[in-house]
Amino acid sequence: MTARAGRAGELRRGWTTGACAAAATRAAYTALVTGRFPDPVSVTLPGGEEPSFPLVLAERGAGHGRAAVRKDAGDDPDVTHGALVEAWVRPAPSGAGIVFRAGEGVGIVTRPGLSLAVGEPAINPAPRRMIEVMLEALAPALGGPADVSVAIAIPEGRRLAGRTMNGRLGIVGGLSVLGTSGIVKPYSCAAWIASIRQGIDVAAATGASHLAAATGRVSEEAARALYRLDESALIDMGDFAGATLKLIRRKPVPRLTIAGGFGKISKLADGHMDLHSRRSTVDRAGLVRRLAGLGASEATLAQADAAGSAAAILEIAGAAGLPLADAVAAEARAVAEAALAGAGPLPRVDVLIVDRTGCIVGRAGP
Repeated sequence: MTARAGRAGELRRGWTTGACAAAATRAAYTALVTGRFPDPVSVTLPGGEEPSFPLVLAERGAGHGRAAVRKDAGDDPDVTHGALVEAWVRPAPSGAGIVFRAGEGVGIVTRPGLSLAVGEPAINPAPRRMIEVMLEALAPALGGPADVSVAIAIPEGRRLAGRTMNGRLGIVGGLSVLGTSGIVKPYSCAAWIASIRQGIDVAAATGASHLAAATGRVSEEAARALYRLDESALIDMGDFAGATLKLIRRKPVPRLTIAGGFGKISKLADGHMDLHSRRSTVDRAGLVRRLAGLGASEATLAQADAAGSAAAILEIAGAAGLPLADAVAAEARAVAEAALAGAGPLPRVDVLIVDRTGCIVGRAGP
């Protein structure tokens, strides 16, 4: 399966940097063990799809395999579209497991508050897990080592990182290797809002009494697990909170859960209805003011004021024992209820704030 157009007028999907890194790693590891490069190379995504990627680089040397694929983001305006994604695989000391390293153009985490520890290469948890699962199955199948070093490189990454928020987040030296599902869904307001409308229509047609509108896959999974919701009750609203609320106001349901990360839900709490980073920003000063309202000490407020991200402020609040995420969730719930009011019975609304690991860290509502 390759990224391709569907019916006439549909936008073409693409593959995440994480999916490309996993494919390159599979090819490099296979060559390290067998001396042969699979080309094209396939990889199994978390959702079960198996796209294949042609190799643009294949090199085997003394004690290493190296392979690269070129990222195809489909019709999404992704800054990494067309970039080379490389993997260098080498044996590691016995007992080391799978060790990830940053190659050229992949950043290093330098600030707390992200999903990775300070000093780690900016290869996010989902791509790491995709690579780990693949290598854990491949090693016994090929009779290769289970302990390996995997270095991911994006040669153009340092330059491309200047067009991202990585610098503000404390990721230095290059890009992050991203992707939860492995699939890039093309950004299109009309297409996405149409899919939201269709999701609500399907839910109504199946008699769903409880919908969960989530900003992303991780928060969607958290809401589904918490409430044991059917697939038809899940709405992938992305950044379009306002459009989602408007559509549900026209076709109300008895209960609505809104789920998302701390930064995006804090934007909703501030009244933003478009949560995309290009059209709304996290009000860090407002988060500090909320902390003050929760009784934070001067030292805690100073720490929060100096923090570089919403996640870092939340971490500081947690260390101080202050329920900042709950407070933000409550304000976001009030904004959502106001947007839904006036068209019949108001749905019972609750808001979940979910961290990058899928844990619910803030909640408001029934």
